[in-house]
This record gives sequence, structure tokens and C-alpha cells, in this order.
Amino acid sequence: MALHFDLTDLQLIVHIGDWHSLTRGAEKSHLSLPAASTRVKNLEEHFGTQLLYRSSQGVTFSPSGQALLRHARALMQQVQQLRGDMQEFARGVKGHVRVLANTTAITEFMPGALARFLTAHPDVNVELRERLSYVIVRAVAEGSADIGIVAGAGTDPQMQFIPYRNDRLVLVTATSHPLAGQGAVAFADTLENDYVGLPEASAIHPFLMQAAATLGRTFKFRVEVSNFEAVCRMIESGVGVGVIPESAALRHAHSLNIAIVPLTDAWAERRLHICVKDLAALPVFARELVRTLIDEVPAGERTGHRGDGSSGAPPPIDSAA
Repeated sequence: MALHFDLTDLQLIVHIGDWHSLTRGAEKSHLSLPAASTRVKNLEEHFGTQLLYRSSQGVTFSPSGQALLRHARALMQQVQQLRGDMQEFARGVKGHVRVLANTTAITEFMPGALARFLTAHPDVNVELRERLSYVIVRAVAEGSADIGIVAGAGTDPQMQFIPYRNDRLVLVTATSHPLAGQGAVAFADTLENDYVGLPEASAIHPFLMQAAATLGRTFKFRVEVSNFEAVCRMIESGVGVGVIPESAALRHAHSLNIAIVPLTDAWAERRLHICVKDLAALPVFARELVRTLIDEVPAGERTGHRGDGSSGAPPPIDSAA
């Protein structure tokens, strides 16, 4: 079926949806009311279905109109992204890499590598967002992300998982806390305590909530703060305990009176992997970012790396942060 509508039609639909008014939608689209009404009528004739219900209180979308509104919003967002990308190219930016990573990778392992990469590639931008591991894998598989960094690895033969860094989650307490003297502790045995953690939007927050729910237990986030340093400072003050990456805990233990207690749970020991759909098919600058990340790995962690982008028999992808 040939498309007999344009971006103006789609923008009009979005504006009508935003304002619940054909009149306001026309104004925002810089159209006269008769012109806007004609465009809506043409859309209805084209699709063979009524899109708007009109009443003295204004307009509402029919079910088919609501579906069109959803698609119109998505398409107009893509158009805005396209305009932004083209403006970047006009300013001399030649590349854009979309990277999704979990909490640990973003806060502990990537900053130095990204700084070096961006300095060496002033014409490339990196879009970095935090997500849960299973969400990252899906996004890379669907093409909405170029590179992912996840806990564990998958078995999909259409995906490549490159070993990246070792990671361990540990319990952090004040040095005076009863658990501070434990050689190791099970996560379940910590859940009677108040917890200090990162916000719900972080990847590690829902992971810990899920881990507690799997045990049939309630998880008590007493305080939520913005970063691992703030978590450790709250813990030092006796507000509660927390579970964070060992690398972050060790870094802050140098300046704060906190104790680090290993967790006995299997999920606490993790291997991060760089996830790509096809390394060879990535643009050169994206492949160079992968190489920069791998080059940052300490020599002691580089065992298991293979040049074909595979990783032997990796552990399964989990929803870890």
C-alpha cells in the first residue's frame, strides 16, 4: 500500500495527542484548523478507519488512532535523532557509537578507557547508557545498541561475547557492625539489616531486589544515594549495609572505616563480557573502542581472551547489574 501521508501529518497527530485538541494540534503544527481537519480526514480515508472521536469537550483517539499515535511518536523521535546526527556530521563529527553497560562497568572499568578513546578520536561520539545485562543483550541483538558490556555471556550463535573483566559483588559494613568480622556471609543472612543502595534507575538496584525476591525475602532499602562513594560514606556512618562491586569497595576502604565481607552466593562472582552482534561488521571506530576497552584489562585478567570474539563455554547471561 502506497504511503499517502508525510511528516507534517505525523507531527499533527502527535500534537493532537499532546494537547487532546484538534485546534491546539493545528496551532502547534502551524496549520489552519480547516487544513488540519482535512489532513486528519485524508488519513482516515487512507487507512479506512476512524482515528478521532469528536465531541464538545474536544477529541479523543479511537483504538486505531491510538495505534497511529504510538507509531507517529516513535517516528518523530527518530526524525529528531536523525536531525541531531546530521547536525553533528555538519560540525565535523564522523562517528557515533551506542554502548550499553551495567553499573559496575560504567562506574569502575570504563571511565579511563573511554577518556583515552575519545581523546584519540575527537570526531567520534559515544552514547553510554546503563541497563541490566539481559536488556543489553536484547538491544545489541536487535541493533538498537552497537556494543554491550554484560555480566555472564549467552549461547546465541548469532552473538559474540568477548571476555572483559572479572567482577565480584561484596557486602560492605561499618567496621563496628556484627557482620564485619565474618569471613564470608550469604546474602540471605544480611537481609535483616537496613540497606544503603543506588537509585531504582541503576542496574544494580533491581538486581538486588530480584535476588531477595528469589529467596522469598523482603529487601529494605533505607537510603538511596547517587554513587558508590556515597553508599560507603552512609555505611561508615552506621546507616546500613550495602552490596557493591569489590573494586569500588577496595577503593573507598583506603579512606573510610568500612569492612568488606565476601558473599558466598554464586551470583556474586561474575565475569563481564563485551557483547556484539558481529565484531567484524562494526564500523572501524566501534571496533577500535572494543580494542581500547580490552587493552585496559590488567594482564592478570586477560586469560580466556580469544581473537575470534568468542569466549569458550561462558556462564549464562543473568540480570546482574
